[in-house]
Amino acid sequence: MSLRFWKLDGAGNDFVLLEKASVKGAASRLAKTLCDRRHGIGADGLLVVDRKRKTLDYYNADGSAAFCGNGSRCAAVWLYEQGEGDGREIGFRGSAGAIVARILGPGRAAVRMPPARFIKELELSTAARRWRASLWDTGVPHLVVEVASLRDAPVETEGRALRYHKALGRAGANVDFIVPLRRRGIGIRTYERGVEAETAACGTGAVAAALAAERLGHSTFPVSVLPRHGERLGVFREGGDVWLQGPAKIVFKGELA
Repeated sequence: MSLRFWKLDGAGNDFVLLEKASVKGAASRLAKTLCDRRHGIGADGLLVVDRKRKTLDYYNADGSAAFCGNGSRCAAVWLYEQGEGDGREIGFRGSAGAIVARILGPGRAAVRMPPARFIKELELSTAARRWRASLWDTGVPHLVVEVASLRDAPVETEGRALRYHKALGRAGANVDFIVPLRRRGIGIRTYERGVEAETAACGTGAVAAALAAERLGHSTFPVSVLPRHGERLGVFREGGDVWLQGPAKIVFKGELA
């Protein structure tokens, strides 16, 4: 039996999308297989959409379940292309609760993020140095640290060390290295848990970076966030909600035998 899939991209985050009806067995195990960049399709994570029940499940490349901001935007674009939603507004449920997304135009979407929460300021020591950071929950935990240069940021080494720091508990956190840019902008590089490496972009990380930059006095909303991939994400407020917007597209579709 063949498995039909879609490959999606959201500002550099890439995903494999499946319809729930085609998933046999544990989706977490399937995520590990399909997201493998050498032996599978290759992706940061797996999106599983149930159009009948209007649900979205997300799994990191290591099979762990999570919420994903860019993945939710990509799923909204896919659902819109299938004729789902009320006009340009798409509603579904995910691990973080009710998700509302908007189609902003060809290849662009925004998603209302789960309520963000500042947790605390931290000073953390690794074998290499001491870091001042802030810990946030934007659907998943993010540790945000400010650096002088993104080019020289030790994302792979210190990102990994901080991601597993004992002060963050057993689950750890994603780690975002940020620098202020001109015109209310923030540059970011993210070491992402579940992928266990730097990713080209991270939506929940972009929101954490924008909130941290506001707290530090570097920026005011709306905030333009520039990830490593180079396609900007926007973080803005509407009423009491925080939204994430940016590019999201279907790259190709295919079938696995």
